[in-house]
Amino acid sequence: MNAPVVITREELRLADLADANEAARIEAFVAVHPEGTVFHRPLWLQAIAEGTGNQALALVCEKRGELSAYLPLNEVHSPIFGRLLASSGFAVGGGVLALDDSARDAVIETAEELALRRSCPTIELRGGAMPEERESWDVQAQSHCGFEWELAEDDEAQLLAIPRKQRAEVRKGLSMDLTIHVGSAREDRDAHYAVYAESVRNLGTPVFPCSLFEAVLEHFGDDADVLTVRHEGAPVASVLSLYHNGAVMPYWGGGTWDARRLRANDRMYYELMLHARNRGCKTFDFGRSKTESGAWFFKKNWGFEPQPLTYASWTAPGAEQRDANPNSARHALQIAVWQRLPLGIANRLGPVIARGLG
Repeated sequence: MNAPVVITREELRLADLADANEAARIEAFVAVHPEGTVFHRPLWLQAIAEGTGNQALALVCEKRGELSAYLPLNEVHSPIFGRLLASSGFAVGGGVLALDDSARDAVIETAEELALRRSCPTIELRGGAMPEERESWDVQAQSHCGFEWELAEDDEAQLLAIPRKQRAEVRKGLSMDLTIHVGSAREDRDAHYAVYAESVRNLGTPVFPCSLFEAVLEHFGDDADVLTVRHEGAPVASVLSLYHNGAVMPYWGGGTWDARRLRANDRMYYELMLHARNRGCKTFDFGRSKTESGAWFFKKNWGFEPQPLTYASWTAPGAEQRDANPNSARHALQIAVWQRLPLGIANRLGPVIARGLG
């Protein structure tokens, strides 16, 4: 007698992240998946939605009632850059987490249909399982790199792990009259936003709304904090960091004009390494940078080896490819003008624009 044929049906749907059980189920899936990142967590999607107004969507694939794939999305609206499904919004990671190729393909195909239904001509996957043999997708493996290393066993070993020239900069920072504080109280948040807003204005970039940082800190609780470096009581460098699976990621950081003279940024990252190790972290994740950009060389100077990241973008048939790249010649004039804006004006206008960057 022949064995019965078992037909495995895939069910694809948008999960309800407001349902605590649904969110916990996805959190558990992310936690055990080898490619799961902090940006796959429902907490991240919810914080982005709350902090920027860009809706959170969680596309899941189930087989026999069990999750087999998951795609975190934020639906980003911008009057300048258009509409976008980003995985994940305002993140350097995301993309499809799948247990097999069938589930991956099903989720990607459904995401394309979802984008068309929601009038989003672009999808961006920032990592995860890549689409295969789909002509409408552009896959890039050289545009960005990630940087990680293992934290050392003690403070001195951590300092000696830094290459000589960069170590000299850190030592100069250690010799300055600087104080370090880590926390997430109102004083920490205000100091971080003031420093970060000045830093990105100087780079010609609109600052994100304060509500974004507030939402991330509130949703992540002990999995996020702010480290601030002060000189004579004034904040000169500050970074908001995320903690996930034994790794620390300094995510939103910057410094004032005085930070360079005081080596405050160098001191900040070294102090974060020590703080993270004391928290029990094993890995320092320096995030992504565009290949051969200033940030890319800065991280290499610290001894980090760049690891190419793979991103993919989909453009709807007949639509123009989205261009939100700050290094694009198309945006050079806007950046030059923004760098010259008074800080007060930049801080009022920036969040309106930055909500749509995604």
